[in-house]
Amino acid sequence: MKETPMMCPTILKNPRANILGVGISIMSLEQAVESIERFIAIGGHHYVCLCNVHTVVTSRQNNEFRHIVNEADLALPDGMPLVWGARLLGYNQRERVDGPALMLALCERSLVKNYSHFFYGGRNGVPELLAEKLMARFSGLNVAGCYSPLFRPLTSKEDKQVVKMINDSGADILWVGLGAPKQERWIADHLRRVNTPVMLGVGAAFDFHCGTLKRAPRWMRKSGLEWLFRLTQEPRRLWRRYVVTNTIFLSTFFLQLTKLKKFPTL
Repeated sequence: MKETPMMCPTILKNPRANILGVGISIMSLEQAVESIERFIAIGGHHYVCLCNVHTVVTSRQNNEFRHIVNEADLALPDGMPLVWGARLLGYNQRERVDGPALMLALCERSLVKNYSHFFYGGRNGVPELLAEKLMARFSGLNVAGCYSPLFRPLTSKEDKQVVKMINDSGADILWVGLGAPKQERWIADHLRRVNTPVMLGVGAAFDFHCGTLKRAPRWMRKSGLEWLFRLTQEPRRLWRRYVVTNTIFLSTFFLQLTKLKKFPTL
């Protein structure tokens, strides 16, 4: 039941699985790290989306957001349902490539390549705490800067100041932790203004590595039940996102899998 692979809009030409009109990159964690290293080496403007069920369903409901995700250099499967979905479509996606794991892998690689990191997002003090935790874990890690944005929209002047701060830092990697879909929209809006070679929207990875948000046990993450663990932690905020969104995803993906409905990526 394999579909014709989409092609990533970068020189790497990674195959993508069309899941409800969203092109999910088919690759391992190590391949993702190697791809990001190439982005840094060639320079320019690149961005990576970490996709889960919420990302895909939101993309189905908003064409602009779907365009942002599909234009990303990588749209990684940060959720087991997307791994399983890719397999059902005939792709050999062996593992989940989640934001927290990718952050650790790139920090470890940075000790050899001396990549510098900028952390943008989170509540007041969170990006600084994240940097502190990662530098303690990876001795010698190069942190170029941290910034926690205001909860209100920034004025044009404030935004220009933030962009200048990031550009002046000379960071190789910009981690954006604003939560989906806000972080992806921020990245798309700043893609040609921020000089960092690669930007990654990683959502809750900031809080997970800071210890301000407890992560599900490994067995729950591997079995696709991390959403249930997070729902028990933040039921009021997340019940609709997980219960309603998961139901929409399952019913709609059934239509795709049985070829009762087509989902174009455009």
